[in-house]
Amino acid sequence: MLNFIIRRSCYSILILLGVVLLTFLLFNVAAGDPAAAVLGKNARPDEVESLRRELGADLPLLYGRRCRTEAVPGYAKGEPLPPGATLREGVIELVPNFPEEKLLMAVTGADGKVEERPVRADAPLRFAQDSTVKVEFFRLQSNPFNSQFLRALGEIIRFQPEFPYVRVLDFGKTITTREPIGAILRRGVWPSLCLMIPIFLGELVIGLVLALVAAAFKDTWIDRGLVLFSVAGMSISYLVVIIFAQWFLGYYYNLFPVWGWESWRSLGLPILVGIACGIGGNVRFYRTVFVNELRKEYLRTAAAKGVSPVKVYGRHLLRNAAIQIITRASAALPFLFTGSLLLESFFGIPGLGFTGIDALYNSDLQLLKALVVTSALLFVVMNLLADLAYAWADPRIRLE
Repeated sequence: MLNFIIRRSCYSILILLGVVLLTFLLFNVAAGDPAAAVLGKNARPDEVESLRRELGADLPLLYGRRCRTEAVPGYAKGEPLPPGATLREGVIELVPNFPEEKLLMAVTGADGKVEERPVRADAPLRFAQDSTVKVEFFRLQSNPFNSQFLRALGEIIRFQPEFPYVRVLDFGKTITTREPIGAILRRGVWPSLCLMIPIFLGELVIGLVLALVAAAFKDTWIDRGLVLFSVAGMSISYLVVIIFAQWFLGYYYNLFPVWGWESWRSLGLPILVGIACGIGGNVRFYRTVFVNELRKEYLRTAAAKGVSPVKVYGRHLLRNAAIQIITRASAALPFLFTGSLLLESFFGIPGLGFTGIDALYNSDLQLLKALVVTSALLFVVMNLLADLAYAWADPRIRLE
């Protein structure tokens, strides 16, 4: 058992590294410059430079000494001259935005050759317009391993000299409010758990009970009614159920509050909505599992020997269908986070889903990246727990 847990934990670390890499490519490469997204096009160069350095957006992606800088504006042939630049007798003069040491100037000539030379941004820089296609400036750093990807890994697990010596899931600070992301996640975990755990347990228990009833009365009007109910529940949109429940139960009958996080009463309506939206798929799945299991000889033999229906269904059927139940439950639990995005945003519950919607509206890529990695970690942990539950449910399974 211990060897299996250690081996699977190592596999999980590799999976998480792959998720971090994909998340890094999506948010750091495809999403563009976060400083420009937050500050806008009219931001001062020193503001852009400061935010890029704070976020690490000026660093190379994987390895290198070149860092983006706004110390001196770049130039490309055919584009307008940057602010502060002048053109006299075919010579372009670039005026530095602010002094910066250890700059690298890369000049691409008309012949395609690139000339690199160190410069100091404390005086205007001149070059001929006709013989220059592109001019770029980079800030040089001493450590080439200081990159955006290693910084992203450091946001997940960080070593420090003082106690606690290791900080896990720190994620730095948000782009918009500059609040520690770790504190935001810890603050949003409790409301999300208070909402998602009752929904998960309600879907599981009610789904199993209704599926057992449907399997016991197979091909009767009870079975057909439950199948019709489950298909209808799977067909109705999550959003439609939320809006109808808020109007009918919250506004018309005033049974539940429709907004806020003031007491346990505020969770009643979103929990009912979550169970109503998820129970249809569970009933349909578990009914199929139970019907297939009832066709096997051991259950027929038990019923023929006079074993009571309670023991046939409760002890034999459920125990032998436990593998499918565990698989369904372990796969559904991480995806409850997706449902919480709508529930928490429509009911004003300050959980992780509400935080994700707020980060999306504010284009806070740091917070969105943290939520993606956290959900991936939850998925990996649930898969590990499911494997352990398999061995508990069926002694024939050996964790080797």
